[in-house]
Amino acid sequence: MEKTLVTSATLAERLNDPQWIIFDCRFSLVDSEKGRRLYEHAHIPGALYADLNQDLSGPITADSGRHPLPSVTMLSHKLSEWGVTASTQVVVYDDCYGAMAARMWWLLRWLGHGAVALLDGGLQQWQQEQRPLDQQLAQPISGQFLAKPNDDAWVDTSFIEQNLQTTQYCLFDARTEARFQGIEEPIDKLAGHIPGAINMPFSYNLDNDGQFLPSGTLQRAYQEKMATTPAAQVILMCGSGVTACHGLLAMEHAGLVGAKLYVGSWSEWITDPQRPIA
Repeated sequence: MEKTLVTSATLAERLNDPQWIIFDCRFSLVDSEKGRRLYEHAHIPGALYADLNQDLSGPITADSGRHPLPSVTMLSHKLSEWGVTASTQVVVYDDCYGAMAARMWWLLRWLGHGAVALLDGGLQQWQQEQRPLDQQLAQPISGQFLAKPNDDAWVDTSFIEQNLQTTQYCLFDARTEARFQGIEEPIDKLAGHIPGAINMPFSYNLDNDGQFLPSGTLQRAYQEKMATTPAAQVILMCGSGVTACHGLLAMEHAGLVGAKLYVGSWSEWITDPQRPIA
């Protein structure tokens, strides 16, 4: 069972294994159809496409972030249609070193499916090693996915507001330093960060080749920021609860288990002008 990362070599050996299901999670925040177009042009053989907006998020409301959680019922139904069962090893990948695919990794973990791993190095690593690509659209064989959601794995905005007073939890923000500091904000309406948050861009989890740093290196990096705070009292956020999952995966890979996702993240925080901004 692969629970965090899987190498391209291991995946290549399992391409014809019916117990392994691959998901292409490529997505662009500025062109919501780009990921699907790229998938249809070429993808890892047998991969199915999971759309961030349509499959991995719920409906946006006036006071939600840009990517709310999908309903358990909806996502469970889709996973069943895709053929994911309790015995399935799921592999997810994208073309941005896991920034998007980590969301599906986290969603499956939230629903109680432990056998899910991110392709380390993503599609770039796969192509660099000259491994096969395909244009044929896979036809899944439906199964039965039984969700066992763990709602202790995430927190809402009221929880974050309360933590501003108690400061019991350490809040990591996975956005770029420029967005965190409010120097630029290309996506959301307001710039800045939640007071007390610590900037930990998801790119810090990667080496120069776009692969995850060794688990020991990641452990030291996160523990330095956490100080005496245990992993179970760490919350990850970003712009909309997507790239924060990259940090959660990195912590899990480093043996720092139990951190939570602030699903609404910055895009939800700023829906109320009364909430403080640093």
